[in-house]
Amino acid sequence: MARIGLIQPEQAAPEVKEIYDGILRGKPGNIQKALGHRPEMLAKFLPFYASVGRSLDRKLYEAVYLRVSLLNGCHYCSQHHIAGAKRANLTLEDLTALKAGDYSRFGEKEQVALRYAEKLTLASRDANDADFAGLKQHFSDAEILDLHMLIGLANLTNRVTGPLGLEVEFPEERI
Repeated sequence: MARIGLIQPEQAAPEVKEIYDGILRGKPGNIQKALGHRPEMLAKFLPFYASVGRSLDRKLYEAVYLRVSLLNGCHYCSQHHIAGAKRANLTLEDLTALKAGDYSRFGEKEQVALRYAEKLTLASRDANDADFAGLKQHFSDAEILDLHMLIGLANLTNRVTGPLGLEVEFPEERI
């Protein structure tokens, strides 16, 4: 159960209602309903969120976001990104492997990114030149920045949605 009130569409201030009806197509999730308390933050967060990680392959994007969410034990984000991963054609076997931290089902490029995402999530201060050398074999500088921002964004949302007690808005799936 959410630990703060969620701004429902019928309660929303006009600027929030406009975002709910426009960008969110009348279907705000619980994170957006929480951000509805701060209309200016909601208005700025949504385009930022939509811009992060977009230079990366969609399958890699979802695999990284889901792995970070699983590492952090964020049920809300994990559920959202299980759905996204399936839309990006990750299989149940891929999801099971991600949950176990087994990256062998993925190509070398994806393995490098997933290992790096795990390292940044668990011990970011341990990132080193060797990590970047590995990343640079597969990614441009812009993609490395996007990967970093994606990992950071996943960690940020994990640390917001879980402690706020946000519940998943659709039927849950298990890996």
